Amino acid sequence: MSPTIRNWGGNLQFRPATICYPDSEEAIIQLVRRARKEGRRIRVMGAGHSWMPLIQTDDLLVSLDRWAGIEAIDHTRRIATVRAGTRLRHLGPALAQQGLAMENLGDIDAQSIAGALLTGTHGTGIQFGILATQLESITFVDGRGELVSCSRTQQAECFRAAAVSLGTLGIVTRLSLRCVPAFQLKEHTFKGHLDGLLSQLDNYLQAHRNVECYWIPYTKALQIKTWNETEQAPRRGVRWWYNKVLLENVALGALMHYCKWRPHRIPRVNKFVASLISDNTYIDQSYRLFASPRYVRFMEMEYSLPIEQFPQAMRALEEAFYFQRFHVAFPIECRFVRGDYLMLSPATGRNSAYIAVHQLKGMPWQDYFHTVEAIFQHYGGRPHWGKIHTCTAKELAQMYPEWDQFNRIRHIHDPDGIFLNSWLEKIFGYPT
Repeated sequence: MSPTIRNWGGNLQFRPATICYPDSEEAIIQLVRRARKEGRRIRVMGAGHSWMPLIQTDDLLVSLDRWAGIEAIDHTRRIATVRAGTRLRHLGPALAQQGLAMENLGDIDAQSIAGALLTGTHGTGIQFGILATQLESITFVDGRGELVSCSRTQQAECFRAAAVSLGTLGIVTRLSLRCVPAFQLKEHTFKGHLDGLLSQLDNYLQAHRNVECYWIPYTKALQIKTWNETEQAPRRGVRWWYNKVLLENVALGALMHYCKWRPHRIPRVNKFVASLISDNTYIDQSYRLFASPRYVRFMEMEYSLPIEQFPQAMRALEEAFYFQRFHVAFPIECRFVRGDYLMLSPATGRNSAYIAVHQLKGMPWQDYFHTVEAIFQHYGGRPHWGKIHTCTAKELAQMYPEWDQFNRIRHIHDPDGIFLNSWLEKIFGYPT
């Protein structure tokens, strides 16, 4: 019997009938053809960093952990072709050895490259799109057992659907990524003021390559992080470990668990946390600084909003905390992304601000997330596909201008719906 599968956040667990670990493209093709013939359903598992039931199945679960690594590099065009099961934490060093890097990354590097890109994972920086915008081409085995290749220039409509598709078109086998020469970043972390950020947002976004901020609820304090390219010598050392591991994980985790048992102390605790924010600077290879250690387990909701709505949404969140006194100590994370043209990208058609809210695992989160989600939707938000949301098929169809077009392409490549689980069937069952 297959083992029970649990996601990183701990809110999902299920037991598939079968888990398969194909180690070649041909094995993937034969697996899909056999499943279709037998009338089975397939979901593909990455690192389990989604809070939504994207991979949940009681039938056939596929892991691509044995189908990983860089297949080829075109140094002239700076294109790296990567197998779908490759973990981001392995890809960064492997590209660096070839003098290359991905132009932008998110803050978690445990994900598989296919899982990260197909769920719309993003970093921050208004001149950069979500990670899937770094794709040049995608190859996948569709629901008919056929190998399909599409790119920006060939089968471009299929490409725009497949880039963020939640694995509903087929099993991705390889991806070609547009890379840049390897580069170093200087990360500067400092204390800011919420009112100052909201009034000077454009200045922050234009002055720095990448900007991220964390608002501490019940205060006006922000931790602001900026990244800029540099040729200075690397500088990380013990102080990086002290701040990133000891303070931002061990100490913060201890405070969060204290708040779990003393929720009425949260405003006071948050003021104390705000007082600890200090200036720090680190220099290292880009892939090392983009990612941050995450040891404290939490629940998360994140929405992408039109960037011009960001100040109003943050004011509404501040007001909600003031009136409803949520028992939430976690900072609220804000990132910024350039718009794109991918069909199901939360940033499609608009420059976007992503706002993420968290709650410690084991603490009540439903009422908090329900209130926050209403605010996000009021300001034109679209949910991150891998994080908690309650959107129905009808609501999603209204959020995405090309929803019907995506669904048409999905039906072409998976006419029998073998890549749908019960949740995805509800989402994509409207309209066809």
